[in-house]
Amino acid sequence: MKNVTFYLLDTNFTHTGVEAHELLACEIASKMWRNGKRVLLACDTSEQAEKLDEALWAREPHRFIPHNLVGQGPIHGAPIVLCWPNQRDNTQRDILISLQSQFSDLSTVFYEVIDFVPLDQTLRQLARERYKFYRSIGFNVTMATCAD
Repeated sequence: MKNVTFYLLDTNFTHTGVEAHELLACEIASKMWRNGKRVLLACDTSEQAEKLDEALWAREPHRFIPHNLVGQGPIHGAPIVLCWPNQRDNTQRDILISLQSQFSDLSTVFYEVIDFVPLDQTLRQLARERYKFYRSIGFNVTMATCAD
């Protein structure tokens, strides 16, 4: 069965322009990579992908995770690839971490999806719509908090 986990955020914290749900997405990607998973991090825009790429490069050396923007890096991509609409990665990935505000058909090819419910009310409403859509197409939907 296909699964989606929504992380419910309780803060609007930002660090160097990176929002709380984006920071959490990077941390989850790091954890998944350390567990041997290949991750696709789907951003809303190329600008968001570039911002997260920079944030990942700025991490402490001991917290480095191999990643690249879609179309860059090794021929089969790094273990973590950042993409955005109209710029997708076609290599096999284990997990989709979605930062996209609208449901993407990209989600349907994954058995494991991570999504977010930010504190911002507009983004929260968009997350509710994605939640309903995932359920309607048969995904097992669970909720988690940052502490999980």
